[in-house]
Amino acid sequence: MANVEQAQPRKGPSLVVQLAMLLVMTGAAVGMGWVSGGYLKEGEGPKPVPVARENAGEGERPAETGKPVAGPTVVPLAAITTNLASPSEVWMRLEASVLYDAPQSSEMTDQIHQDLLAFIRTLKMHQIEGASGYQHLKADLEERAALRSGGHAKQILIRTMLLE
Repeated sequence: MANVEQAQPRKGPSLVVQLAMLLVMTGAAVGMGWVSGGYLKEGEGPKPVPVARENAGEGERPAETGKPVAGPTVVPLAAITTNLASPSEVWMRLEASVLYDAPQSSEMTDQIHQDLLAFIRTLKMHQIEGASGYQHLKADLEERAALRSGGHAKQILIRTMLLE
């Protein structure tokens, strides 16, 4: 015969205790979300306030005065299509842009384009595999562009990278 005590199912916590734990856990989740939202909101910093210009009523813009507009400039590079060093039957097409701190000459952009082309020809497939390979490639391209431009190229923006 079976033992009667073993046949009876064990009772778990009551329904009231389960609901109380659900409310406590929900409150903790809401509190953690509120605290992390406040922490992330602090990192944004103050919002910029628009400043009125002296000639705001005249409708004159800096581009209309004939002076070059100072500030960051994005210049697209011509598409780079070449084969890799190893394996040599793999081709790479790279479309990118250069972010300058101020407007630069087209000769500098051409020099950066040729330097990046020469660099890509030396790459091996295992160097650019995966997310970390992409990050290393982008860092190397940015370093070469900054060296070639004398520090004026701040970033390389990769629009398309295709390997075939």
